[in-house]
Amino acid sequence: MQPPEKPKSEAERLHTLRALKILDSSHEERFDRVTRMAMKMFDVPVSLVTLIDEDRQWFKSSQGVEVTETPRDISFCGHAINQDDVFVIADTLEDDRFLDNPFVTANPNIRFYAGYPLQLRTGINLGTLCILDTKPRTFSESDKGLLKDFGAMIEQEIKSMQWATLDELTMLYSRRGFFTVAEHTRKLCIRKKMAMTFIFFDLDEFKLINDHYGHQEGDYVLIEFTQTMQKTFRESDILGRLGGDEFVMMLSDTDMDEVNALLSRFNEAVIEMNLRFNKPYSIKFSAGAVSFPYDTKLSLDDMIAKADSIMYVHKNVS
Repeated sequence: MQPPEKPKSEAERLHTLRALKILDSSHEERFDRVTRMAMKMFDVPVSLVTLIDEDRQWFKSSQGVEVTETPRDISFCGHAINQDDVFVIADTLEDDRFLDNPFVTANPNIRFYAGYPLQLRTGINLGTLCILDTKPRTFSESDKGLLKDFGAMIEQEIKSMQWATLDELTMLYSRRGFFTVAEHTRKLCIRKKMAMTFIFFDLDEFKLINDHYGHQEGDYVLIEFTQTMQKTFRESDILGRLGGDEFVMMLSDTDMDEVNALLSRFNEAVIEMNLRFNKPYSIKFSAGAVSFPYDTKLSLDDMIAKADSIMYVHKNVS
């Protein structure tokens, strides 16, 4: 058996997948409708929408199987996400990569597999729409085209989730997405009696970069700044782009000493980033952080506004 390799874009792929908050979500008719149609049109016993997490494949929609997830290292879909086109195994017993796979030698006894990689954007395949059979079969170009059509329907549904919650350029939460996730996190903080901290970030002299070097260069700055944030802060910290060059972060159960240490580390990371890129300008930022008790009566807007005010004090001082 040959375990699937991980894509070169694995870190970005996983970040995007988790930012969508689709893993471990409830089954939805808009996805189930497509897997039912695929199962009927191809006359197969199993049809799935799989999402490839770090160590597992999880089924957003499943027809013909009872389990909700299986290990990634023995998955067929783990191989399929490395493809640009439909991945077909006409007979698993004739393929050295799969002939001794436990899904082939035991239940569900897969003999045929076809998977369409679900692409959110170029290079980012989140999972597959796949069909399985217990007997080998041929798969024509017409069959591939039909599976692609069904896959495009799933991609459209996933992209609609992205548009609702993620910023297209940076893939951080959009304003709407941030407030949605932050409200859920706030409820958790109340339940666990944990403090909440908000940090407001603003890029300094960003307009000058856009004016002198163009908006494409400005987009480059936003992307690099975002990636540095993601590398510096913790996965549990909620990051959002409110618009333009304004970013916000929510941290839970973190005191101000820890916050200041994180900000100091982030400042060093930005300095290193500027040295590494050697641009004719420097990426600089101002930040304001403020912590609130779990039982504060302030709204999310009010808490973010207070962090924004502190940020402006720092910006004016610098």
